[in-house]
This record gives sequence, C-alpha cells and structure tokens, in this order.
Amino acid sequence: MNIPEGKSDLLERPIVACLVTLMPDNQPQATPVWFDYDGTHILINTAKGRQKDLNMRARPQATLLVVDPDNPYRYIELRGVVDEITEDGALEHIHALCFRYFGREDFYANSPELRDKETRVIFKIKPERIV
Repeated sequence: MNIPEGKSDLLERPIVACLVTLMPDNQPQATPVWFDYDGTHILINTAKGRQKDLNMRARPQATLLVVDPDNPYRYIELRGVVDEITEDGALEHIHALCFRYFGREDFYANSPELRDKETRVIFKIKPERIV
C-alpha cells in the first residue's frame, strides 16, 4: 500500500502515535506508542501480557494514528491487520526505538529491574487502508 504523497515524513519522524486495538467486548482501546515503518509493515514493540498484546493476539485489527506535532490537522491513519507476531529481535528493536525517540540505546536504563521481567514482542501490522 502506498503512503500518500507528502505524508511519508509522519512515518519517518519520531512521533508518538496512537495505537487503537479492540478489547474483548470490542470496545476500542487507545494507547500512545513508539513505532517504526519498514515500507510494508508498521512495527509496534510491547511487552508480552500488556493489554495491546492481548488485544492484537485475539483480534488482529489495529489502527495507528500519527498526528504531526507541528500541525494537529495534518495526520495519517493506517488501518490494518497484524500480519506477524515475533519475539525474535524484539529486544534489539526496542533499543533501536529508544535511540530513535531519545538518542540512547538502553531502553531499560531507567528501569533495569524490568529487563529480566519482560518479554518483548514485535507486532507487524500490514496497512489495508490509509486515510
């Protein structure tokens, strides 16, 4: 799926986006997230067992809303389905996201006790509709 002209920067910049998943009762659940885009998939990294993890495993539909922090009327909404769930490379991925957003590579620098308690997971969401 092609990103509309003039909107690709919203996927390239380190913008905190809003991920919307579906709860067990099909009510939407919105969460601010770090993300990246590999040209095909939106990549979301989370800890196994968190609500967005549980939601996307059970109901693979998801929406990512990325709003330009410099102009709140400029945005891109990507609606899609989870195409893949993997733990492979997830720890390295969260460190890379930490570098993208904060310029440091140790995601657990402020909470080292979580390092051994969490299992990181990457959700690859394939956009089916772009608004």
